[in-house]
Amino acid sequence: MSPRTTFLSKLIGIYSILVSLSMITHKQATVEMVTALIHNPPVVFVVSVMAMAAGLAMVLGHNVWSGGALPVIVTLIGWWTLVKGLLFLFLSPEGASAFFLGGLHYEQLFYLYAAISLLLGIYLTYGGLRQQRAK
Repeated sequence: MSPRTTFLSKLIGIYSILVSLSMITHKQATVEMVTALIHNPPVVFVVSVMAMAAGLAMVLGHNVWSGGALPVIVTLIGWWTLVKGLLFLFLSPEGASAFFLGGLHYEQLFYLYAAISLLLGIYLTYGGLRQQRAK
């Protein structure tokens, strides 16, 4: 496993764990912040540019489709981040709101999304730390 996969899996994993735990702890505040963000076009633009840059960096630096589940999941997260950034960048504010808040039922499925993020974070962190110990 490449050192880049190990690093990115730990980085994304720990980030996912911390953010999802914060989300679970403060559900209403998180839903209100995301809703306010989606309805603020200048903020959406800044966030979309940052997400697109992060996703593009991951896709260009780690586009690995073999070698086990860990590198493929890291690659998929990079692609998802890039696509999400592009969607926010090119959708109208109404379209972004309809898709992310309405279409994905963000508030209704909040705990499901947070749990997926938490479990993914645990898996990535564990996989990255296991690879580091194996060296």
